[in-house]
Amino acid sequence: MKKIVILGATGTVGSKISEILLKEGNDVIVMARHSDRLQKFKSMGAEIIIGDVNDVNTLTNAFKNADSAFLILPDNAKAENTRAYQRQVTSNYIEAIEKSGIKYIVNMSSLGSHMHEGNGIMGGTGEQEVRLNQLKDVNVLHIRSAYFMENFLRTIGLVKSKGINGTAADGDHAIPMVATQDVAKVAAARLSNLDFADKSVHAVMGPKDYTYREFNNIIGKAIGNPELPYVQIPVDQAKQVFLGNGFSEDFVDNLLGMAVAIKSGMMNYQKRDDSTTTPTTAEEFVNEVYLPIYNKQ
Repeated sequence: MKKIVILGATGTVGSKISEILLKEGNDVIVMARHSDRLQKFKSMGAEIIIGDVNDVNTLTNAFKNADSAFLILPDNAKAENTRAYQRQVTSNYIEAIEKSGIKYIVNMSSLGSHMHEGNGIMGGTGEQEVRLNQLKDVNVLHIRSAYFMENFLRTIGLVKSKGINGTAADGDHAIPMVATQDVAKVAAARLSNLDFADKSVHAVMGPKDYTYREFNNIIGKAIGNPELPYVQIPVDQAKQVFLGNGFSEDFVDNLLGMAVAIKSGMMNYQKRDDSTTTPTTAEEFVNEVYLPIYNKQ
């Protein structure tokens, strides 16, 4: 069994990776800013470390003597300069990796991170890939994940209150979509097997490409509203909603820049094959994950 550090252990993907690795009997270290959100993993046998991505000393100590670590570039909705924030986090990771001597890193990235401009907030994940690739004598695997199916959970309130579903993204451009459980399974296996060398990419692309409208139709049928419309929300209107929620303008511009850029094909760059295709379909996700949450709200 391996000693594995999971950053972002309370997140959508990190939490699932932690559970998988703990159930397999690995020695797992989970790190987050608040201990109360990590108690579940402590009860499963994980070591708890309190800290955040700006605490280089804590990161370094966590990585020391570990076999591998899972990195993720967390969002900062309050950042006045999103790219500067992302660059600082990446610098912190690199310093901690070099000081600790850890040799295996699985980095959470995204489809579209092969581009370094014109892809909104993912410009930061693309830059992080490049910078981690400069590390000497460290094996780095970048998990380029498809669009999370879980993102549709964020618009349940809109569906319930307005009888519509929508984002700023084009409704008719098909992109790979994936359930985070499938991403977590891939990441957990790579973290424990250590079956990668030098610098490489593993795309995780779900079972097929879906348009937003197609996915929305599956939701509509499941909730008993087969005519549920998908509406592409104008960027200016979406921006005001995010600003009203207290997000910084620069962060919102980066977030919406990614949504608008999807139509450019940036999410369709990676090749689909057996190694990149995962099993959970939109229908399975909607019935097993979306519908129970929808019915509770």
